[in-house]
Amino acid sequence: MARAAEKAYCAVRERILRGIYPPALRITEQEIADSTGVSRTPVREALRRLQAEGFVTVIANQGALVTEWSPHDTDDVFELRALLEPYGAARAAKRITDQGIAELRALATAQYQASERREEGYVERIGELNSRFHRQLQAFSGNARLNTLLPVLIEAPLVFRTFATYQPDELLRSAAHHLEIISALEARDPEWAAAVMRSHILAAQNSSRRSQQQRDAAPESGAPPAR
Repeated sequence: MARAAEKAYCAVRERILRGIYPPALRITEQEIADSTGVSRTPVREALRRLQAEGFVTVIANQGALVTEWSPHDTDDVFELRALLEPYGAARAAKRITDQGIAELRALATAQYQASERREEGYVERIGELNSRFHRQLQAFSGNARLNTLLPVLIEAPLVFRTFATYQPDELLRSAAHHLEIISALEARDPEWAAAVMRSHILAAQNSSRRSQQQRDAAPESGAPPAR
């Protein structure tokens, strides 16, 4: 039962993050059960978990609606991250091991290289590397409650979609921030680590706002949406 629920949860979450299930789409328990090969009981459990994490809204006896993210919701997520992640980065600077730094450096380097090359599938690749970097960094904070809360914010669908709107220089800047955070961790400097993390998240928020403004202006100007 637990394994089946986890299978359904991972499948639906992945489809939401990748845009296969777009915002406002209604997905039924039977549809998920058929596509994942599990019964409807673990599907219901998976949907309850996804609702708790903000991915869907469960409708009694009907399945669920994929959450729509308004500009206000987006700002809320980035503001929470700008408060919490610098704190976690500062704690990690005092606790992380040399092996932990090496693991994070490998992720940051891979993200920078993917941002330079921009080969087919690079948006998904960068999104996954970014998520892993942030999750692993916060794990080194040593704060279990922070580790429970932050994945919901770090892996929100809007965070993955943000990379699809980045200009090439924004992709490189984001990846470079990760490398500078590594330098702060190596120096065991919590204030430096927190400052770079806050700048990193605020830059992402600014890019998200720019993209939203371009989408809002497109119908009036006739310009295509930002890509």
